[in-house]
Amino acid sequence: MLSDSDLHNGVKLILLLSIICSYYIALWNKDWRLLCAVLAGYFLLIILSLYEGSVIITFGFLFADLLGRAKSKLHIGLGIVGVASLFLLILWKEQLSGIDFAVLVAFMIIQLALPILRYFLLKTTNLQTKLNEVNKQLVQQEERQRIARDLHDTIGHTLTMIKLKTELASKLVEPEQTKVKGELNDILATTRTAMKQVRELVTDMKFVSLESELEHTQELLKSAGIIVHYNNNFQQLLSSVEETMISLCLREATTNILRHSQAKRCEIHTSINDRLFCVHIKDDGIGIEMKKFGNGLVSMKERMNSLQGDVFIDGAPSGGTLVTITLPIHL
Repeated sequence: MLSDSDLHNGVKLILLLSIICSYYIALWNKDWRLLCAVLAGYFLLIILSLYEGSVIITFGFLFADLLGRAKSKLHIGLGIVGVASLFLLILWKEQLSGIDFAVLVAFMIIQLALPILRYFLLKTTNLQTKLNEVNKQLVQQEERQRIARDLHDTIGHTLTMIKLKTELASKLVEPEQTKVKGELNDILATTRTAMKQVRELVTDMKFVSLESELEHTQELLKSAGIIVHYNNNFQQLLSSVEETMISLCLREATTNILRHSQAKRCEIHTSINDRLFCVHIKDDGIGIEMKKFGNGLVSMKERMNSLQGDVFIDGAPSGGTLVTITLPIHL
């Protein structure tokens, strides 16, 4: 440690205020400004430690924790290299030995590891949040399927009554016009009831845009560290129901990639072949054999089968899994 007389108290105060300023900048930024602020803060701490003792460098834990919040892994890597260089500088300058040397080296190792630990902790937390969001969306979709079944059971019965009433009215048209009028009034009342039931049952059902779902899928996979190649040839050839069902199948396939595939890359593209609208999702993960699609695959097939479409899942030629969603285009 250098003599206390070598550094004026006013200079020490300026250094301290500069350290606080660097910490504030690092706290509110996650780009290159975070990297610069962390390195500046460490450099100022090193200067203070040379005059006040190596114990000052323990405050570097504050900057090491903030460094792990950087958006770019490159910035984290550069920060770690910079911090290591500053630690080596103080080790060389102080010429420590024995317990002091061991303690400072221990602090150095911990502070170099802390940004990495913080980065992976934040990444895990963000991924869990994304998965919770997807799970919530899937639960909502199950509710939509329940509503669809209710539509089929309830409205199906009502429409059957309309059909029977219409057939009866046709038979009574000539012999008894009064009765015909009564039956037609019954048809009108039944139709109104059917419309009211439809409005009540579909109130909570929402349209899911395929284009927005493709963009959301990209962001979700990228946040999980999966490189995404995306080619969208989507054209507005689908009805709202068809587009929603394909979007939900894409969401289910994405969830399976995140949960089970261990993939590093994923390719998603849409195409139109022989009046079939297709969505292809290919990953380079562990393959179909080890994946557990479970009810997800059943749900995907049910959605597509209800629209005369289909879902095919197979091993990709280059490894991993290929999911193909097809739906006939009705022009």
